[in-house]
Amino acid sequence: MSKKKSKTKEAVEEPVENQQTEETQTLSEADQLKTELAQEKDKFLRLFAEFENYKRRTSKERIELFSTASQDVIQALLPVLDDFDRAIVEISKHEKTELSKGVELIRNKLNSILEQKGLSQIQVEKGDLFNADNHEAVTQIPSPNEDLKGKIIDVIEKGYKLGDKVIRFPKVVIGQ
Repeated sequence: MSKKKSKTKEAVEEPVENQQTEETQTLSEADQLKTELAQEKDKFLRLFAEFENYKRRTSKERIELFSTASQDVIQALLPVLDDFDRAIVEISKHEKTELSKGVELIRNKLNSILEQKGLSQIQVEKGDLFNADNHEAVTQIPSPNEDLKGKIIDVIEKGYKLGDKVIRFPKVVIGQ
């Protein structure tokens, strides 16, 4: 009878163990599914964040492209502006004629068109303090007096900005 009891006991214990194993398997499957779901959610969130960053970056690049699309053309026209300024200086030494008025009119028209496109002149005056971040020093000469040491003595070439971006730094002579 002891053999029968042990067999019955084993038979009773077996289903209990099988139930626990099945529960463990279903729990582990559920845990696995939860883990996989969490991983997929994480992947989705990362992908979504990357996509948002991509959209933000491309829209910023597009705005920059539109604002500086004409930068090359404007930079090519800067020497023409310089030539007009030199011409006006030379013409002003002589009597005003219709020709000088015409040259001045063309210069003003070109300036206004470029200003509409976002070009602005960087204001630099003789006697301003030299700043290497904002000016390009062409040369240094002995200053005529002590007040002009480390300051701008002469402006060789005007500087220009396109929007907030400097496209040509002013070229200056500084006192030593």
